[in-house]
Amino acid sequence: MTTSTRQGLRRPFAGYAAVSLVPVGALGGVLATMTSAQADSRGLAQARGEAALFARTVVAPLLTSRPLTMGRAGFDTAGWHRSVDAAERDNQVLRLWLRDPSGRVVFADNGRGLGEPADDETLEAAQGRVVAKLSTLNRDAAGAGGPRVVEAYKPLPAEATGQRPRIVELYLPYEPIARELARQRRQQLIGLSAGLLVLWLVLLGVTASVTRRLRRSAEDNAYLAEHDALTGPPNRTQFVRLAHHAVGRGAGALAMVDLDRFKQVDDTLGHAIGDRLLIELTGRLAVHVRDGDTVARLGGDEIGVVLHDVATEAGALHALGRIRSLLAEPLVIDDHPLAVEASVGFVLIGRDSTGLDALLTKADVAMYAAKRGHLGVTRHRAEHEQYDATRLRLVGELAAAIADEQLVLRYQPKTDLRTGRVTAVEALVRWQHPERGLLYPDDFLLAAEQTELVDPLTRWVLRHAAAALPRLDPTGKLSMAVNVSARSLGRSDFAEEVLRVLAETRTAPDRTLLEITE
Repeated sequence: MTTSTRQGLRRPFAGYAAVSLVPVGALGGVLATMTSAQADSRGLAQARGEAALFARTVVAPLLTSRPLTMGRAGFDTAGWHRSVDAAERDNQVLRLWLRDPSGRVVFADNGRGLGEPADDETLEAAQGRVVAKLSTLNRDAAGAGGPRVVEAYKPLPAEATGQRPRIVELYLPYEPIARELARQRRQQLIGLSAGLLVLWLVLLGVTASVTRRLRRSAEDNAYLAEHDALTGPPNRTQFVRLAHHAVGRGAGALAMVDLDRFKQVDDTLGHAIGDRLLIELTGRLAVHVRDGDTVARLGGDEIGVVLHDVATEAGALHALGRIRSLLAEPLVIDDHPLAVEASVGFVLIGRDSTGLDALLTKADVAMYAAKRGHLGVTRHRAEHEQYDATRLRLVGELAAAIADEQLVLRYQPKTDLRTGRVTAVEALVRWQHPERGLLYPDDFLLAAEQTELVDPLTRWVLRHAAAALPRLDPTGKLSMAVNVSARSLGRSDFAEEVLRVLAETRTAPDRTLLEITE
């Protein structure tokens, strides 16, 4: 992949890394807010526990079974003051009141509030639970309030005194609780931040891994989009793009290369050998091709060439002749010595045509001319137009013509000049085209022999000629001559196929003559 493409993938990843911080940060903010909102609740819960502990360990032992009455007669006031003063010096409590079962204050550490009736919190605590709320010391006094406190109401069950519940009203300092809560909150925020950071890093790691896989996939797709998957060199897509560039510059040459007898190698030795042959040949060209030139596999055994620094026919012939020589060098694959030749047709950009489509068509026509005439390397010329686009379109229609029985046979007698007797007839194929009328072999046979259609065409002629022989010669003395392409003879199963057709048509093999097409 190019640097710009790789950077193009890095930029979205960097953007994702930045954007992903927003939800992670928002989540952290929400959790931090929730933690802060729960701080007072935790503080009150802690204060309720401390109030219950203080009432159980300090206050309850001071109570007697005697009824609480306002003043000094109901209990040891001096002992209460000593215990409360000690607790206040230790900063356990800031104020302590004791209320009787009716809720009236019967003891106050500061002497104020004695006889004060029950308030809402006292009545709620009388139901048997500790009541706590945040408050300010001396909040009812004139002037500024004191420090923040937890105002707690703790009922003392009847089991502790043998009487109805008493209520201990405590004012606990909130600052120590707040400091502890702040410490816990800092620890929680540190842990939360670390957890969110780990989560963010994990998300980035997963995203980076996915991005790397996507980048590799993009690199592979980008490579495969312009390179042949089997052999590795540029494919048709890149060939056309580079050819467009060369046409835009108005200089260079385009060539089409076809490997002679490759199909025979593929059919005889198998596709695996054929594939390895293509890999070896294209690899050889990739190493030895001129700098700046392009060799591309267009499909099958067809190769396209773009020559960039060629201005004359002689220069193109020299460069393409070298390519043809490289292809012809023998090689061995799985103990099979192989040697292939190539037919090359080319055009000069700006001189043979200015349009890419026309140039490629003419190069293709020149390649067929080189193949047919065993010319090796040839430039497109006017006389090659027997392979023009109209004739190539006919080849495309030939498959349907065979299936639809548009072909017909004409029979030409073969005479023995010594005796003057007719000894055989030769089957000649014609095409009764639905639009162009009767076509002769010169219109379609030459191009068909360069394609896969030559085999079904040969089978059709052989079968119909053999079937017609009894009608043409009831005496059984004449032979039937059928033209066969050299390409068909190269097939390993051709002989078996001929014998099978003769058996199906009940034609004697000694009455069948196979002639190689001129």
